[in-house]
Amino acid sequence: MKYNFNVQGMSCEHCEKAVSRAIRQLDRSADVQIDRAANKVEVDSSESAEVLKQAIVDEGYTVVD
Repeated sequence: MKYNFNVQGMSCEHCEKAVSRAIRQLDRSADVQIDRAANKVEVDSSESAEVLKQAIVDEGYTVVD
């Protein structure tokens, strides 16, 4: 499934890597595309949206609905 998240608080490349890493720890085959300027994270994963969202929040970022 493809999911789009509006993620607040990503300000650098390290932030992008942290979000990608958190998602890939749940699903190694996840496709993660990040547009930091637009605060967008697109994920293609077999995990549920809620699980992915929680992984992003656990990294310290805010996911806006």
